Amino acid sequence: MGTFTFPVRVYWEDTDAGGVVYHASYLRFMERARSEWLRALGIDQAALIRDERLQFVVVEAQIRYHRPARYDDELQVSVVVTERGRASWTMAQEIRRTSPAGELLVSATIRAACLDSESLKPRPLPASLLANS
Repeated sequence: MGTFTFPVRVYWEDTDAGGVVYHASYLRFMERARSEWLRALGIDQAALIRDERLQFVVVEAQIRYHRPARYDDELQVSVVVTERGRASWTMAQEIRRTSPAGELLVSATIRAACLDSESLKPRPLPASLLANS
């Protein structure tokens, strides 16, 4: 799968008192996009935890804020895998305003690890993720 995109609308709860998106809200938007990306790949995260004791955890995030988003903006959040390791993968993510013309607001590099949900020690990425990403 190439680049995955997920739409997000900015609500009041995502903003500060001035109606500008609070910096941590962008992390939630990116998390939603990654969760929907996994769902689109046919990966059920709840089943992974329940049946295989696997979970994904963000272990590194590098974020650059280019322009602010505001209340009621429509955004597109993208996910693309840039690197796969044995027990982790790295994704490039962008958040763009739908209009005007895909203006770049945030760019990020996120590394997520696959962990045993009980011991929290690294485990190999599931074959289903490696085959589809």
